Amino acid sequence: MRAPVHVIGGGLAGSEAAWQLAEAGEPVVLHEMRDLVMTPAHRSDALAELVCSNSFRSDDPERNAVGLLHQEMRLLGSLIMAAADGARVPAGSALAVDRELFAGTVTQRILAHPGIKVVRGEVAAPDPAWDDVIIATGPLTSDALASHIRRLTGEAHLAFFDAIAPIVHAGSIDMGVAWRQSRWDRSAPDGDGGDYINCPLDEGQYRCFVNALLEGEKIAFRDWEDVPYFEGCMPIEVMAERGPDTLRFGPMKPVGLRDPKTGRRPFAVVQLRQDNRAGTLFNMVGFQTKLRHAEQVRIFRTIPGLERAEFARLGGLHRNSFIRSPVLLDPWLRLKADPRIRFAGQITGCEGYVESAAIGLLAGRFVAAARRRRALPPPPAETALGALLAHITGAANPATFQPMNVNFGLFPPVEGAGKSCRKAMMTARARAALAGWMQSLDRGPRTASAA
Repeated sequence: MRAPVHVIGGGLAGSEAAWQLAEAGEPVVLHEMRDLVMTPAHRSDALAELVCSNSFRSDDPERNAVGLLHQEMRLLGSLIMAAADGARVPAGSALAVDRELFAGTVTQRILAHPGIKVVRGEVAAPDPAWDDVIIATGPLTSDALASHIRRLTGEAHLAFFDAIAPIVHAGSIDMGVAWRQSRWDRSAPDGDGGDYINCPLDEGQYRCFVNALLEGEKIAFRDWEDVPYFEGCMPIEVMAERGPDTLRFGPMKPVGLRDPKTGRRPFAVVQLRQDNRAGTLFNMVGFQTKLRHAEQVRIFRTIPGLERAEFARLGGLHRNSFIRSPVLLDPWLRLKADPRIRFAGQITGCEGYVESAAIGLLAGRFVAAARRRRALPPPPAETALGALLAHITGAANPATFQPMNVNFGLFPPVEGAGKSCRKAMMTARARAALAGWMQSLDRGPRTASAA
């Protein structure tokens, strides 16, 4: 019997890593502490539960790096992408999912796999007897394991704040005020089509709303006072503090939208995105918040169209955790201080569900190759997978390292490419590079000490 690989954390990264290992024939023990020990954000014991959003963002590989990442992961047999495709709900060119169906699919497939054993319970530290370990505990790493990681890495800090947006019952939205339209979509001039619900604000309504955000009662932080926010998931009231028009050029931007009742673009707009397949729940896009729950209800009901809104979930705040991967990890995600341990997912400093799963996919494949003494090089930096991995494991500046979504700015530049064709050229180059790398997966040379 081969000793199992121990994967700590049953989120998207841990589930993907366990799946890749088991599909490669390696026995896996997947450790998940829920529901014996819950986190501040999760609600169930389901594997790969989504807590911040139901969106995997753009699914367009020609225009968006995350869409290219989707495509690469599908080609590599990603469990997370297969589950997302099966749980898809309308969201324009974005890939949004029914949360419960998505997590249920991942959980069922993991539990049914003969090569994976799921063990419930908190892991405060990897057992010294374990041969191969992947830590994929994500943004809500338990205090005990976080303390162990800090001791192991010599790092003083391992946390920042993240915030959750509210979810509204669709039937409580006043569609006499709101309308359906995806940004830049002019195919439904009467406001009856599109995957997003839009609530318009005129200038006076917008100014009053911003003032209410600024004056609303917020959650007081005692234990987390000095933890910084992540720029990519800033609470809406913190954005409002940066200037009176910050929201109007951010999550409340009206560009590409036309109110069918006036025929004009509104001064500002609140967008809601479908959150489940039945279309009964809608997520307030970009409305992460740390307002107290009663204040959320009061303030968000001042938005035109949401005056009688019923909330399936109100916003909240939780702590994220990540390590300084550029100095702590090697290109194969191994911890330099203890190479039997690899890290995967958001704890490595990637941001987003897809990115988290992508790094889990790579960690699983790296371990599987190493256990067979196969030399598996990291994917080329010209691919979305390789660009993200390179950023995490060395390309980023350690002094200013913060969680990062995949984007074309992480890719090597294309020589002689003009702005109009740059993304298309990067995408074509990425596909060719990934095809070459995939050919090496099963025929890499045996080595004495493969990565």
